[in-house]
Amino acid sequence: MEQNQLPLGFSMALAQHPKAMERFSRFTASEKETVLAQARQASSKEEMQSLVRSLAQ
Repeated sequence: MEQNQLPLGFSMALAQHPKAMERFSRFTASEKETVLAQARQASSKEEMQSLVRSLAQ
């Protein structure tokens, strides 16, 4: 997987949370990489959803 590709679970979770998707889209490249690193480390659907929910706050 290339570094700039979104993990599938992260993409699916973002699609369910438009506010989180909008906020993520406004992040700088560095901020996005930090979040993507966290998404790649998520070991469950619940962890991924929690990460995405945190973006919407």
